[in-house]
Amino acid sequence: MTTTMTSTMEEPTKNVQENLEANYTSHPSELVKDGVVSSKYSSQDLRNAIPAYCFEPSYFWSFFYLARDLLVAGTLMYASYNYIPLIPFKLGRYAAWATYGYFQGQQMTGIWVIGHECGHGGFSKNDYLNDTIGWITHSALMTPYFSWQSTHRRHHIYANNLIKDHNYVPITKGKYASLMGVDVEEVADMAEDSPLYTLARIILQQIVGFPWYLIANITATQGSLANKNPQSKYPLGNSHLSPTSALFRPEEWHLILASDIGLGLTVLANYIAAQYIGWEAVCLLYVMPYMWVNHWIVAITYLHHTHPDVPKYEPEAWTFLKGATATIDRNLGFGGKHLMHNIADYHVIHHIFSRIPQYYAEEATKAIMPLLGDSYHEDKKRNFWALIWESFTQCQYVEPDDPNAKPADRAMYYKAGPSPPIEINMGRSGLKSE
Repeated sequence: MTTTMTSTMEEPTKNVQENLEANYTSHPSELVKDGVVSSKYSSQDLRNAIPAYCFEPSYFWSFFYLARDLLVAGTLMYASYNYIPLIPFKLGRYAAWATYGYFQGQQMTGIWVIGHECGHGGFSKNDYLNDTIGWITHSALMTPYFSWQSTHRRHHIYANNLIKDHNYVPITKGKYASLMGVDVEEVADMAEDSPLYTLARIILQQIVGFPWYLIANITATQGSLANKNPQSKYPLGNSHLSPTSALFRPEEWHLILASDIGLGLTVLANYIAAQYIGWEAVCLLYVMPYMWVNHWIVAITYLHHTHPDVPKYEPEAWTFLKGATATIDRNLGFGGKHLMHNIADYHVIHHIFSRIPQYYAEEATKAIMPLLGDSYHEDKKRNFWALIWESFTQCQYVEPDDPNAKPADRAMYYKAGPSPPIEINMGRSGLKSE
């Protein structure tokens, strides 16, 4: 087994993230195959396989995609507001508005993805420009930019770590058995949920999942906190909206406040718009596609990190590169590729080198696939709903691939079962924080 790049549970400031990616290029890579680490290729081999320009943001292409997205979204909004009401049949108007909401939702998600690029420094080399555009685009889509940037950075540094990760951290078999009220030995014999109940849980996740995460940090663990602020015991103590949240370092309070101001300005803009065009028009033009944005953010993040063949790691076994390669590329069709900027199609490379711009992600992925071999995960042959259904029914808890192995030598894999009771706050993982 090779020397790990880092296993230090240090607080992930921006400098730490940059150091991680820099150090990553000078240490042997740890490629994961069936939970076993291989050192056949070095991380420098991976970097060398990618054309150098893929690591350099292009002002032309970054602003081109931003301008294109804004133009398409503005055109859809203008045309729908002016022409859909002219459709003589009520059913036709309903169908037209539903169609508008769906495609505008995908295009607005594309704008959100550009804000996500800014948060990683992939839009340009200028941090002030990145944060300005990121704050505007995310605020316009009711996402607290700096708050989300801070916890999302921590997710990237600690991806698939059962103690430190922020996104879809699974519960262990023991915690699952406790939540279900059965002995551990009985878990494997439990019947799955009825299809209607499963569908209802999926719909609930897709509608309120992202706001729920922002408000209560659901899907994360207590170990993902930046500090042990006593307010963490209260509902907003773990919220992305509170400047004193335990999610953030004390010196970040002004950034969290700036994020909240951005959300407030968006609410105010919608209120002012409603005084001129009415609340019905605001709901149709903005709220309806915004709900689709919520859906896509939840679905994309969930599908990246939830699959029966993709491992999670206990702290003793986890390293940065193990976590980075323990994600999976999915296919969301035309909209995913052209409107949402391949955010789901090429996500593995994003975890390995998070500052590669989205317009180079496909090229960079194809460059390293021969080196990664079986360590590269993808599932692009099935449709979206089949992928969601599989992940939701086959990924309820994790257990070791080899229970007899030492914690440092094993990986944790998802197992099927009925859905556990809904949790409204943090603390999903059955592991103890260090």
